[in-house]
Amino acid sequence: MTKLRFTLLTGALLAVLLASMTFGVMVGSVDITPIIIWEVLFSNIGLSVESTASKAQSIIVWEIRLPRIILAAIVGAALAVSGAAIQALVRNPIADPYILGVSSGASVGATLVILLGAFSFLGTYALSVAAFLGAIFAVVIVFLLARVNGRTSVIRLLLAGIAISMVFSAITNFMLMTSKQQGGIQAVIHWMLGSLAGAKWSTIGLPFFTFLFIFLLLVFNYRQLNALLLGEELATTLGINLDRFRIFIILVVSLLTGVVVASSGSIGFVGLIIPHFVRMMVGSNYKLVLPISVLMGAVFLVWADVAARIAIAPEEMPIGIVTAICGGPFFIWMLRRRRYTFGDGE
Repeated sequence: MTKLRFTLLTGALLAVLLASMTFGVMVGSVDITPIIIWEVLFSNIGLSVESTASKAQSIIVWEIRLPRIILAAIVGAALAVSGAAIQALVRNPIADPYILGVSSGASVGATLVILLGAFSFLGTYALSVAAFLGAIFAVVIVFLLARVNGRTSVIRLLLAGIAISMVFSAITNFMLMTSKQQGGIQAVIHWMLGSLAGAKWSTIGLPFFTFLFIFLLLVFNYRQLNALLLGEELATTLGINLDRFRIFIILVVSLLTGVVVASSGSIGFVGLIIPHFVRMMVGSNYKLVLPISVLMGAVFLVWADVAARIAIAPEEMPIGIVTAICGGPFFIWMLRRRRYTFGDGE
């Protein structure tokens, strides 16, 4: 892809993302126009704009809908870029950010809080902290199991991730089966399927800055990611310390995914299908794949959140159901394409 085409594609996706986020804020039981949305936004960030919005409209836009849409964009971007990095690391087309046990570990932490009241001293932050700690704990175990004789094997990494995910999922299911709290069980299931309903300005900062920092780290190392796709032997001849770089990717992706899961629950398919779709558009060069994955992931999850709010209104559908409904058929279609191969730009 030429530099001009990449620039045009990036600009188009930015425009689509901005329009999608504006529409996402408009959707709800109270009708709000785009003009009011932008007036409320400008007035709250300190620009001297006279707003025609009522007090109720200002609260709905600024305190409820805008944080949710921004969090959706952040989570979508983070999962997409994490999935792209993990697929390069393990050179496996069905890899996603949860392959290292992040989701199952976070589910155990969240279940402990919801059903057993763990970390109650942290108040409203208990769920997020417990989910994050559970995710990181699972990744640490996977990493230790995959490391033999001072080296980390990709095959052992995948197998350890599958094994630990099954064990932690069994722990979560056991707690659900033995619990007598019907409301708590429903809350756990809802969390495990993903939700952005609890988004607040206070919960956006950590996911955003974590995503920004790790995205920049990955962009600075795009050449190494490209080399991983070419195979271990060629990557080694290019001077890359494979073991050290694998540890780096595992750490940064696990950190980012853990923070995101703690904020939104387990939202599947984003990190699996978006990198494939991007490679079909721009090829396998990670200098292009990473930024386009960020934009595509953000747009996809913003629209998935809109669909989750509309589908069974006035109730809200877990966003993970929407992403699975959209992602599953696309992944099947992609697998049926004769010309598509993993890492190929076609």
